[in-house]
Amino acid sequence: MLVLSLFTAFRLVLLFVERSRINFNEVQTSDIFSALLMGLRFDLVISSYLLALPALLLFVFDSFNLNKRKLKTFLFYWIFILFTLAYLIAAADIPYFGQFFTRFSITAFEWLDNASFVFSMILQEPKYIGILIPFIILIYLFYRILKHILNLKEIEKTFPVYLKGIVYLLCLTLIFFGIRGRFSTKSPIRVGTAYFSNDAFLNQLGLNPVFTLLRSYLDSQKESNKTLNLMDENKAIDLVKKSLNVPESTFKSPIARLIEADSISKPKQNVVLILMESMSAAKMTRHGNQKNLTPFLDSLSQNAQYFNHIYTAGTHTFNGIFSTLFSFPALYRRHAMKQIQHHNGISSELKKHGYHNIYFCTHDEQFDNVGGFLMANDFQDVISQKDYPLSAVKTTLGVPDDFMFEFAIPILNEKSKKGPFFATIMTASDHGPYYIPDYFKAKNEDIKDQIVEYADWSIQKFFKMAAKTNWYKNTLFVLIADHGASMNVSYEIPLNYFHSPLIFFQPGDTSASINSNIGGQIDVFPSIMGKLNLSYINNTLGIDLNKEKRPYIFINGDDKLGVLDTSMLLILRQEKNSEPLLFNYAKLDKTNYANEQKEKVQEMENYGKANLQVYQYLLKNNLLFEEATTDK
Repeated sequence: MLVLSLFTAFRLVLLFVERSRINFNEVQTSDIFSALLMGLRFDLVISSYLLALPALLLFVFDSFNLNKRKLKTFLFYWIFILFTLAYLIAAADIPYFGQFFTRFSITAFEWLDNASFVFSMILQEPKYIGILIPFIILIYLFYRILKHILNLKEIEKTFPVYLKGIVYLLCLTLIFFGIRGRFSTKSPIRVGTAYFSNDAFLNQLGLNPVFTLLRSYLDSQKESNKTLNLMDENKAIDLVKKSLNVPESTFKSPIARLIEADSISKPKQNVVLILMESMSAAKMTRHGNQKNLTPFLDSLSQNAQYFNHIYTAGTHTFNGIFSTLFSFPALYRRHAMKQIQHHNGISSELKKHGYHNIYFCTHDEQFDNVGGFLMANDFQDVISQKDYPLSAVKTTLGVPDDFMFEFAIPILNEKSKKGPFFATIMTASDHGPYYIPDYFKAKNEDIKDQIVEYADWSIQKFFKMAAKTNWYKNTLFVLIADHGASMNVSYEIPLNYFHSPLIFFQPGDTSASINSNIGGQIDVFPSIMGKLNLSYINNTLGIDLNKEKRPYIFINGDDKLGVLDTSMLLILRQEKNSEPLLFNYAKLDKTNYANEQKEKVQEMENYGKANLQVYQYLLKNNLLFEEATTDK
């Protein structure tokens, strides 16, 4: 009861912290209790696993009348250490869930090679300290109570042998069924068991983070998951080639195509691509936000080409950087930039046209292996924390956004004198630990709102400085999020974590427009090349959004694949034998239409899986880079 009570305490804290995610007009009190009861089942699974050995040892020692003095010490440390680790995971799960809207998994350990960076970032965030102190107190109480429970005098009471045998057999039987999590002989409890309602938050509330961590690790070790086998490779290639209208060519890659510029030539424009940390479209007034958080972005979007239905590839910054620059999707939990491979990305293609490629970030460029990966893919310069004065570094995330923007201006001035440049600027302020300079005064009270205001103001400051330069009028500015934020969640895949603004702004161009076709980060590179009117090799899954149209876009929530058009969302869980979910997200409808629209489900599923399978095929066969001359 003790260990289950502590797991429940963490679940109640999560419920309290994330209570704003519950729509009490739609959710019954009984649904909340059902989620908590479901949580007890998953807690019992983990507790049973951890207590199985102690129970078995007690049974053996009692059966053979062995001295339990040393056993007592072993049992204490076994239970205390393992459950302390379990509770540590449960504590870490609370902020993790708040950030990603998913329970703790192996994805959290992607940053182990940057452990000091991550821990510094955590320690600089006050809310994490607020979790750490109660956790230490709880573990101390657990230590004291466990000491009392395992007191030798308490467990050495004499009982008849037959009664001991019955008690032990009953306990071991309960532990066996506790491990399985259910009485059914067909299969043990699974992650999908927790999904009992139409409320995305309550479905996840019932999960145990230790269970989801171990399950994700075991799944990652399966050979079938190391190389995606979502569908037949040849079928996938045929489907993707058809959807991309890939002509027959001499390229080795089945999807590579040479995109020829039209005959109208014009001076080569500079390109500034701003990847905005956590800038969900839901933070903008034009998408319904009433807090006026992004006055500059809203204004800019009204004087530019704006794309209404654009989605990021994944939930992490490395997904956003990779997919935007190289036009490939996220593959579940895989880190695309950990292994360096050469791609026909925008940097390589622009370099062929004489562009100087430069990347700016606020912090250590080696976090997520970004610096090394970009340098291997034809970025000539990476400006990061190493280049800024030490006094300007305020947190683990380095310098504030506006300092980075101000620092970038003279560098871009120099680059512009030598030819066209392509600059990617990755912001970071809208990510904890939050830092807002004293000279910026926010209008909202919540720090999460204030930091969005500051991020928007920093971009405005950059544009004001850029407008005074010689290169400004000959520059294409592109703005998109690395990922969004889990705001107003209705489904298992939080769409606001993927829905991103996409702005193409050219100074002096008064032809503002709105493109309402579906698209994603993977379409940014081809769309920029189309705007520049340059020939290039498109060996990617992206399209030029101004000349082509895709039926769906695919997004990845670590263990879930989402496929969507402008109204319908298909969710496919990675868990084996899980049922597809189809929702009309445009109407915020939580009804699952999968059984009613089976043809639609099959079409969307084939589209999403085919694209991921083709990317896997290119990875496996080293076909990510094609050589050709593009002189036009």
